[in-house]
Amino acid sequence: MRAAITSPRPVEPRYRSSASLEETSKRKSQRNRDHKDLERAVHNPTYDKYANCKIPTLKLVLFVIICGTYLTLFHFPSVHTADHIADSGSKSTFVEKWTSQSPNVDPRYVSSLVVDWDDVSVVVEKLTDRSEYQGIGILNFHNSELDQWRQILPNGELINLHLDYAPTNVTWDSLYPEWIDEEEDFEIPVCPSLPSINAPAKPRIDLIAVKLPCMDTKNWTRDVARLHLQLAATRLASMAKSYHPLHVLYVTKCFPIPNLITQKELIAQKGNVWLYEPNLNILREKVRLPVGSCELAVSLKAKENFYSGRAHREAYATILHSAHVYVCGAIAAAQSIRMSGSTRDLVILVDDSISDHHKEGLEAAGWKIHTIQRIRNPKAEKDAYNEWNYSKFRLWQLTEYDKIIFIDADMLILRNIDFLFEMPEISATGNNGTLFNSGVMVIEPSNTTFQLLMDHIYDIESYNGGDQGYLNEIFTWWHRIPKHMNFLKHFWEGDEEEKKEFASDVAHETWWRVHDAMPQNLQQFCLLRSKQKAALEWDRRQAEKGNYTDGHWKIKIKDRRLKSCFEKFCYWESMLWHWGETNWTDNATTSAHVPAASKTVNLSSL
Repeated sequence: MRAAITSPRPVEPRYRSSASLEETSKRKSQRNRDHKDLERAVHNPTYDKYANCKIPTLKLVLFVIICGTYLTLFHFPSVHTADHIADSGSKSTFVEKWTSQSPNVDPRYVSSLVVDWDDVSVVVEKLTDRSEYQGIGILNFHNSELDQWRQILPNGELINLHLDYAPTNVTWDSLYPEWIDEEEDFEIPVCPSLPSINAPAKPRIDLIAVKLPCMDTKNWTRDVARLHLQLAATRLASMAKSYHPLHVLYVTKCFPIPNLITQKELIAQKGNVWLYEPNLNILREKVRLPVGSCELAVSLKAKENFYSGRAHREAYATILHSAHVYVCGAIAAAQSIRMSGSTRDLVILVDDSISDHHKEGLEAAGWKIHTIQRIRNPKAEKDAYNEWNYSKFRLWQLTEYDKIIFIDADMLILRNIDFLFEMPEISATGNNGTLFNSGVMVIEPSNTTFQLLMDHIYDIESYNGGDQGYLNEIFTWWHRIPKHMNFLKHFWEGDEEEKKEFASDVAHETWWRVHDAMPQNLQQFCLLRSKQKAALEWDRRQAEKGNYTDGHWKIKIKDRRLKSCFEKFCYWESMLWHWGETNWTDNATTSAHVPAASKTVNLSSL
């Protein structure tokens, strides 16, 4: 049994401000005046007389080259170059911005992808209002590719966006550290700064096209430059006015971050080209979040009351597949959610292995039953614990909801956590390394996200062979919620022999409080099978034999369920005679089933 207890609220992230758009406009105006002055000077008759002067040949050649270069820089057709922002570790020179082979190009940002412009044209055809476009922002494309964009979108002004590179000391580990000081006892966690784009005030940008790098390694999803480009594009998009649509187009051989601009905002995709129409209001909230999990996305301070105008589109969800042993846990979880004061829908995914009797108990506890077909983990061995755990992907098919708070079926909610419905996908606690724990997480159902998950089950490898490892490879952009929301995992660390017994008196007392609040007809689903009773006693004896310092093995068990039996074989003590032997079997209980509560046998007299 694990628990989620706190209910914090979002905090303001820390970002540096970009350079003034007004200053950019002034520089542009001054540059245009200088350009006109140069043109007048070149065509002024006063200068013609120098053509007949006996200027040394070398000086004449240099003079022509300088004038030609200056004119070329300011006559480059229909391309406006946006200035770099002030928040930068190093500044590229003006000439370097226009040089296709700049010596200062950061290889982290270079994409080797050869663009299929036919695919780009097909996708751009979805932009029905493209003839009215004022500006098209182009980011991270090679200068030689700009002509292709002019041919595909000839009406709008091409704006060659520039982005200062992330400092080299910004690594994925610094963006997603394993641990941060959540309580701020010793330091205030702060995320590294990533430069933003400073676009001109005019023209209005209607489309942002970005070319993304993709490393040819299994860690391509954890690439700082790739993340930076997508964050920069979405920050720029979020600055647009909401009264006209704005589209974002990615060109990449690896799929974009699926939960920054979400998959349900994908309007066209062909080959390596992905076109989105983001909800700008939602996007503005997302770009206010910390860059990574290097800061808490929500504060530690609890706020019990949270109002949502779309509560009917929000739900708690869990899943049961392959076994009914977690039915009791799911019933207790539902009870704890209602005890916390939440009135959101409760949705549970079950497969055919869950009997009708158990489904009736789940429904009585408040769960809405969704029967699913299991999804096999193609890399799991037959009958292994993780064989069917990719069934969790079915959560993304619950499209009648906008937000889902997923909880494992063995969890208890100790305080109202409805505030998490404010958070985007994926919000979760940290696990280890740069990874999140999927036991409690916020997701946003989408059929296109589900399809993305299914499309890559053969080529993306889970670090732990399970759904958590796989989801961490897909959703590398995630947001840290306080560890207290999934905190029992953090109560015990270490594998020393004397610490192998782990029990929490507080957790047990909490579980019994929830259990006793259940109606009697639901408590029957938490009765212990004979084999469970024998296993508990076996573990206790092993702890006694090892003389574990925790001392829980000394406590006399008063669980009243030990005296109740609903199976044909009820003498569980006899199982201990050969428990642990290599050829031991449990034939006496393999055919056991759970009948109605009225058939429960009371063994108090035995």
